[in-house]
Amino acid sequence: MQRFSVRWPAWHWLLVLSLATAVTTQALGDGPKDNIPTEVRPIPPIGIEVPEADRKELEQGLSQLRTLIEQLKSNQKAPPERLADIIIYERAVSDALEHREFFSKGDINAAKELLREGAERAKQLAKGDAPWTRATGLVPLGYVSKIDGSVQPYGLVIPESYSPTGTDAVRLDLWFHGRGEKLSEVSFLNQRRKRAGQYAPKETIVLHPYGRYSNAFKFAGEVDVLEALEDVERRYRIDPDRISVRGFSMGGAACWQFAVHYADRWFAANPGAGFSETPEFLKTFQQEALAPSWYEQRLWRLYDCPGYAINLFHCPTIAYSGELDKQKQAADIMQEALAQQGIDLVHIIGPETKHSIHADSKEEIERRMASLAEVGRRHVPRTLHFATFTLKYNRMKWLTVDALDKHWVPARVDAEIVGDDALSVSTSNVEALTFAMPPGRCPLDITKSPEITIDGQKLSAPKPKSDRSWDCSLHRTEKGWVVGPLKDDGLRKRHDLQGPIDDAFMDSFVFVRPTGTSTHEAVQQWTTSELDRAIEHWRKHFRGEARVVDDTDVDEKLIANANLVLFGDATSNQTIAKVLGKLPIKWDEAKVTVGDKSFEAAHHAPILIYPNPLNPDRYVVLNSGFTYRSYAYLNNARQVPMLPDWAVIDLREPPNSQHPGKIVTAGFFDEDWQWQPGYQAAEK
Repeated sequence: MQRFSVRWPAWHWLLVLSLATAVTTQALGDGPKDNIPTEVRPIPPIGIEVPEADRKELEQGLSQLRTLIEQLKSNQKAPPERLADIIIYERAVSDALEHREFFSKGDINAAKELLREGAERAKQLAKGDAPWTRATGLVPLGYVSKIDGSVQPYGLVIPESYSPTGTDAVRLDLWFHGRGEKLSEVSFLNQRRKRAGQYAPKETIVLHPYGRYSNAFKFAGEVDVLEALEDVERRYRIDPDRISVRGFSMGGAACWQFAVHYADRWFAANPGAGFSETPEFLKTFQQEALAPSWYEQRLWRLYDCPGYAINLFHCPTIAYSGELDKQKQAADIMQEALAQQGIDLVHIIGPETKHSIHADSKEEIERRMASLAEVGRRHVPRTLHFATFTLKYNRMKWLTVDALDKHWVPARVDAEIVGDDALSVSTSNVEALTFAMPPGRCPLDITKSPEITIDGQKLSAPKPKSDRSWDCSLHRTEKGWVVGPLKDDGLRKRHDLQGPIDDAFMDSFVFVRPTGTSTHEAVQQWTTSELDRAIEHWRKHFRGEARVVDDTDVDEKLIANANLVLFGDATSNQTIAKVLGKLPIKWDEAKVTVGDKSFEAAHHAPILIYPNPLNPDRYVVLNSGFTYRSYAYLNNARQVPMLPDWAVIDLREPPNSQHPGKIVTAGFFDEDWQWQPGYQAAEK
């Protein structure tokens, strides 16, 4: 590991204190007091009472802004993205009022400013102008999310040198914010109007995603980053080869995750503090005694970064830690994981520094980032290394893994272009893959058929095309590897259709409410309660309004375009009745049966994710929202999947802050989405 410890004169203390204040205003939370599942404090906390005069002023401002928005919608001349830039203000203030999320007098004053700014934008747009889209400096914007149709905010720092009429594409840095239990939309938008943030490099656009609040940019927070980036790329001239990921504290954790999962998208990663995995961080930082189930341990591999460390072969990484910061542990863990892969981590240490970014370290980081930006991304490196545990993250440069032998077990591909007519490839736990090099990028001789040596077996591959592009799929049979894609002969786990349950909430979904009555009273009460909780906590934790429809209103459009999250049973929910016979479980009035185990239906219910039998390109989910619960809100490292592909719940044990009831059995479906004896056993 390369360590850089910067010594500095006493006069820098004032500057560093200001930087420290900017960072540590985000709540660190956590600690042993948050290790008691029966004493979970509310997150976000309950806000202050809004004085009556302020409430009236806010309600009047909201009414005026809503009228302006409705007028813009009715004339049908306002582009949706421009409307989103206005709705972010209305939604921020409306939600804060309705859900008591003003946490200080300053928040109330900020809300008044947001309403005025939103109204000004609406009046400008009514005249056919949107000057904020041409502005430099601090620019809050919004987009409509595919997940739930909500309008989500993000902030930009636009350099003075940027001109909407220019031609040059510019660098973009993604900056992930730290933990903020009081970071409502009002607070976030107010920051994005007034603070440039930790870094604002010259001639660089900085994107500050909201990440749907305080979830370490996981799940819907992860999708928020990708959707916000896509929105910015539509609006501004962004150089796709000069996009980086950066963050500190909780944002440092997000940076590690985005770096290892999407290593081929960034010219560099710059994580600071935070955490890079779950168990060791919780033991060290949280002082928590862990007792996870086997499947919880397996599911840590979705977001734990050490197992993906080799992917940073393709993403230059500059880690930062304060010398005295407990969260230095994140980079130390990754240093060890990278060393095992032969990579020496650049780790810049702020001397005698706790949880803040040292001023001189900041200068060193900026110098290195600027140098890396000049180089940009490499599209077709001659040597490629890739590791994953799931088809959710299945791409690296010119490689796509199409099928695994088994999910949540380490999978690896190492490939090298040899000369101009050969590839050497080794794999582990991979059943099918595709090589794809875009036009002009293929270094292979276009007059020859490349020879691929894969796991010691030699194959002749198709020649590159005349535009110097190349595509080649391989899959493994009982006799060995063959050229060609894996045959699509039925259900199979594939990218974005691989589970676990939480994956359903990373794309468009609807909750389907039963209109009938369950046969068993316990099932009726539990499914009703879990639906109500799922709706409430989607807004509270992922900051959207979940779309809810009655089972009688599920139509072809919904089936085609959304994951269906069904609550109830076959007697209460018509859609469950339609799909139940095609699911790999049995559930009737007497028994719930999964594989070779059966349970009394009077006080048991299944939770499950599966390709929707009515549309196998989308999921169907039974009786579950996202699977981590209120206890996990207390520390972002806990915010990981708590259930696999299926589970059976004993309803005689009430739901609590960690579980929806007593989990009597749970496991994963196999790669063909079927229950299989022995598949649930924990891999050693």
